[in-house]
Amino acid sequence: MTQGDAPVRVMVAGLGNMGRSHALAYAGNPGFEIVGLVDREPVDLADGLAGYGVRNDFHVALGELRPDLCAIATYSDSHADYATAAMEAGSHVFVEKPLATTLDDAQRVVDCAKANGRKLVVGYILRHHPSWVKLIAEARALGGPYVFRMNLNQQSSGPTWATHKQLLRSTPPIVDCGVHYVDAMCQITDARPIQVHGIGVRLSDEVAEDMYNYGQLQVLFEDGSVGWYEAGWGPMMSETAFFVKDIISPNGSVSIVHKAGGATDNYGTHTKTGIIRRHSAETGTNGQFARDDEDIDMADEPDHQELCDREQAFVLKAIRADLDLDRHMHDAVLSLRICLAADVSVRERRAVAL
Repeated sequence: MTQGDAPVRVMVAGLGNMGRSHALAYAGNPGFEIVGLVDREPVDLADGLAGYGVRNDFHVALGELRPDLCAIATYSDSHADYATAAMEAGSHVFVEKPLATTLDDAQRVVDCAKANGRKLVVGYILRHHPSWVKLIAEARALGGPYVFRMNLNQQSSGPTWATHKQLLRSTPPIVDCGVHYVDAMCQITDARPIQVHGIGVRLSDEVAEDMYNYGQLQVLFEDGSVGWYEAGWGPMMSETAFFVKDIISPNGSVSIVHKAGGATDNYGTHTKTGIIRRHSAETGTNGQFARDDEDIDMADEPDHQELCDREQAFVLKAIRADLDLDRHMHDAVLSLRICLAADVSVRERRAVAL
């Protein structure tokens, strides 16, 4: 474990889109020192990472390097085993979402962090996005019960479709991406989720017969709030209305108005908000709206790399300031629980009580 202001020695496992961005965040932050990069396949290193050797065996690298922090951005079916191995070896862990592919594995990772006194930060990048922080605050100010309308469909081809097909070996889109947006729902309502229903369909012969690349979930909360989230991956997906982020209450609504442009399979497109629109349901004596909608311009929002920089700065603070991450870990398990229940609902064609 790092002491004082000494750089946190970090090993990054998984050098795909997110792993490379996290590695660049570590390389650009003097609070970190990259001691190793790991990927099972040969990779071309991004500018800023040249000179770092890439190993192909996580466990061997962990034993030899003994890092203070392991950043795990591999495919989700390896998250739980890699995270527990790292913490048992004495490392703190940053792990990309979803935390695991089963609820038991997710709880196993959290229990391991507590038993070993290690910090565990899960990659809920929207929690570090000023526009999403603002959106959640505005929604909470409206008061519930709420209607949550959210989606993120990705028309993918070439290397991105190849990545999606790899992800689909273990994780459907409503779980992999859904945890972000279900987490936002839970932050807004604070109410206990009580039931979830999911639907899904396999839209490509390139996807395994027991998997689906389009899905939708509906969740019911104890306070009467309801929410839906849909996600689809693949070359067949439409780019019409692919990005909906809408929160409605009896007092009005708050929404992200997405900027036009940008490919739907681009990580930068996913995190751009542009404008937050606040609408009041208040009417005057004539029955007309008492006030115009208000647009909050988020023109200065961070890009994808800046968000990764902020997220890893939080990891550094969690380690050095010994932050209490119990609520963070609880929330990561809760959102995953909802999304995994939706997957059960898809497969068993029934609503699932939570």
